[in-house]
Amino acid sequence: MVLLVVDTQKGIMDDRLFAFDKVKANIKALLIAARNSGTEIIFVQHDDGAGTGFSKGDSDYEIYEEFLPDKEEKIFCKNVNNSFNEATGLLDYLKAKNEKEIMVVGLQTDFCIDATIKSGFEHGFKMIVPEYTNSTFDNKYFNKETAYRYYNEMMWPNRYAECISMEVALKKLRVKYE
Repeated sequence: MVLLVVDTQKGIMDDRLFAFDKVKANIKALLIAARNSGTEIIFVQHDDGAGTGFSKGDSDYEIYEEFLPDKEEKIFCKNVNNSFNEATGLLDYLKAKNEKEIMVVGLQTDFCIDATIKSGFEHGFKMIVPEYTNSTFDNKYFNKETAYRYYNEMMWPNRYAECISMEVALKKLRVKYE
């Protein structure tokens, strides 16, 4: 199993997100557990392109300071919602490692997390989503809490992902080498 941390970047990782403090604390707990158990952590950053303020070299593009990767942790960059898009190289990397399970966390629930979960499922990975480890903002179609609940409680479970409690997620990471 790998822990995939998607788009937790400075420009969008803030209190505008649904359940921000809880999501932040849960992601931090998973990062600690993964590092302690030797589980590989992979980060993905979204690049909107030059001049957008959300591209390589821009402060908002950088990974949120409380989640900074260790030196040996890989970072893949993307410019579409799907982290498994061929251009990222992530899919080839995971397949070469014969990886089967991906625990995915990050932003935004209704954009990059949804696209990544569905694509990962289509590529044969078991996608695992711990509670309150993804979030999003209000939009003109539904508020951020409704978006979170729609995907985590209705769309993904029993279709595209195993949606689990934090307790179960931490246990999965801690028992990796037992």
